Amino acid sequence: MPDATTVGPVKTLVIDIGGSGLKATVLDAQGEPVHERVRVDTTYPCPPEKLVADLVRLVDALPPYQRVSAGFPGVVREGLVLTAPHFVTLHGPGSTVDDSLVKSWERFDLRGALSAALGVPARVANDADVQGAGVVTGRGLELVLTLGTGLGSCVFRDGALALHLELAHHPAIKRGTYNDYVGDRARKKLGVKHWNRRVVKTLIAVDALIFPDAILVGGGNARRVDVAKLQKRRPDLAGKVTLVGNAGGLLGGIRLWELQGLD
Repeated sequence: MPDATTVGPVKTLVIDIGGSGLKATVLDAQGEPVHERVRVDTTYPCPPEKLVADLVRLVDALPPYQRVSAGFPGVVREGLVLTAPHFVTLHGPGSTVDDSLVKSWERFDLRGALSAALGVPARVANDADVQGAGVVTGRGLELVLTLGTGLGSCVFRDGALALHLELAHHPAIKRGTYNDYVGDRARKKLGVKHWNRRVVKTLIAVDALIFPDAILVGGGNARRVDVAKLQKRRPDLAGKVTLVGNAGGLLGGIRLWELQGLD
């Protein structure tokens, strides 16, 4: 429950909005969880008002907090949703797009809606940007890729967000988009071995495009990435790649209030 009047270190409600699940926890000022993470499946169709209501129910039993950070799988600027690729579908990622959902999500003020519903200030950013804020070292040009329902991507330079990339919807190496190529549906359809071949090809392609100093791979499917396969094919590139899992999404929720250009 929110508690904007509490005196003492600020606690942050961190929400991870995903195409397959909604997750949340409360962090202390050092970024440590003060409650175990809660999760529910994302259900469809999911217009913005339903998503906000589902999130309010999800966090109802969590301990007091004074602000909210949310990562959203789409383009977000100044708290407004510009694209919501998962949530404009009738039955979830990869299903039929509904025009009425597209219209309802267009420039939806998710930051304002969450702040009003939860009674505390809120910030909202792309989920990969939030993840990246929590895992980058702050040294040089760092590319962050998140492998989950789809592919999230962003670039940080010396610890600040330099560029949000929508690689997820860019044409991939053969056909379709990178979401189609290395997203979770592709992993389940192809199996982990074949999917890993695609991940390696993707890493080679984006490294050639951006030439970062480091590539940080997070998201729920990061644990399935076979670094040995990349090491065998491109040992020079493997030396740039670090698997960071999902932990950055939590600390990123704190940094969303500290860094310029994220929200």
